[in-house]
Amino acid sequence: MSENNIEKEIIAIISEIAGVEENEISPQSHLANDLEIDSIKAIEIIVAIEKKYKISIRDEDISQIKTVQEILNLVNSLTKPVSTHV
Repeated sequence: MSENNIEKEIIAIISEIAGVEENEISPQSHLANDLEIDSIKAIEIIVAIEKKYKISIRDEDISQIKTVQEILNLVNSLTKPVSTHV
C-alpha cells in the first residue's frame, strides 16, 4: 500500500471522528491545537487506525503523537513488510 493512500485514508478517519473537513487536515496539522482533538477523540482515531490496518499501536507511542505526520510515520513503519535475510 502506498504512503499516499495511507495518508488519504488516515485523513479521512481523522475527519470523520473529529468532525473536521478533510481539506482542513494536512500532515502538519497539530491534533490538539489545529484540529481540537481531545484525548477521547485521539483514542477513537487510534482504535480506528488499528482496526483498519490490523496493527497494534503501543500506549507509550500514542502519548508521543502530536501531529498528523507523526501518525502517518507510525502507521507507515508498522505496515511496512518485514524483510527477512536468509
